[in-house]
Amino acid sequence: MEMGISKTTTSTEVTDDNSNSSSTTHTQTRNHISFAAPYAVGEKVLTNHSDCLYEAKVRQVEYRNTKGWQFLVHYLGWKKRWDEWLDLDRLMKHTEENMRKKHDLDEKLGNDKNAKVPRGSLAKSKPTNVSRGRKRRNESVIKGKPAVDPDKLVNIQIPPTLKKQLVDDCEFITHLGKLVKLPRTPNVKGILKNYFDYRLKKCGSVGDSVEEIMKGLSCYFDKALPVMLLYKNERQQYQEACPANVFPSAIYGAEHLLRLFVKLPELLFHASVEEETLMELQAHLIDFLRFLQKNQSTFFLSTYHVAEGIENSTNKQVCLPC
Repeated sequence: MEMGISKTTTSTEVTDDNSNSSSTTHTQTRNHISFAAPYAVGEKVLTNHSDCLYEAKVRQVEYRNTKGWQFLVHYLGWKKRWDEWLDLDRLMKHTEENMRKKHDLDEKLGNDKNAKVPRGSLAKSKPTNVSRGRKRRNESVIKGKPAVDPDKLVNIQIPPTLKKQLVDDCEFITHLGKLVKLPRTPNVKGILKNYFDYRLKKCGSVGDSVEEIMKGLSCYFDKALPVMLLYKNERQQYQEACPANVFPSAIYGAEHLLRLFVKLPELLFHASVEEETLMELQAHLIDFLRFLQKNQSTFFLSTYHVAEGIENSTNKQVCLPC
């Protein structure tokens, strides 16, 4: 793309030009040369990721000498922490034609989210007394907690590629009506054991704290999954896959385990863990996430499946808060 900028241009300043009714974003160079950015601050766009298109809004624009145009985008319907800088080639204009392309991709990858799916007898069935009782016990442990100031929560930084995994996970389930095929291999217990073996091989020995943390993650997962880690149209699948005395950690895999890490900071806050212990725990959890990232292609599914007889309620769902 021809910009007409000399090599002496080393700094840029992005402004939302309110004096222009079209809200065109301009960059001012050292030589006071002004040129328009392809997308303006506040402009609604489509972003491309993993063969899917997502709606977003441009929050900030920069021109960097080494990378060219960079855009900070906010994904519509997602919290601010998911905002990220993207290159120009990841953005598309939010036009009727491109929205049709998005809808065509949605249909190609899964169900038409506006299509009506017949309601089978399974979709209407109610959970058994046993499963309801188990869910109430889990809720007594996890629910009923007041909102927490985010500044008081332990920071468990999820790597960018795993954040994208969560975005795709939400898209598959809430917009395309797909599900993770169960049981998963490896399951949560298997992944935790793989991490323990990895640490043992890497360090030669593993302290008791690592084993205890892995056991704790498994326990948290079993209790949290039915209460806060499932989308609405996954609940029927849970009732079928996890009857009485079957733990979710033996059935579910990395896709749902990763969702736990979104909830862990608040769960740990309510556990009243001592600060020194919490810092050690934080380091281990971040290392575990790096392990998941390193083995992402092995642990995570690249495609989900469409289950028959499941009520499609995607239009009423929102993605897992994070």
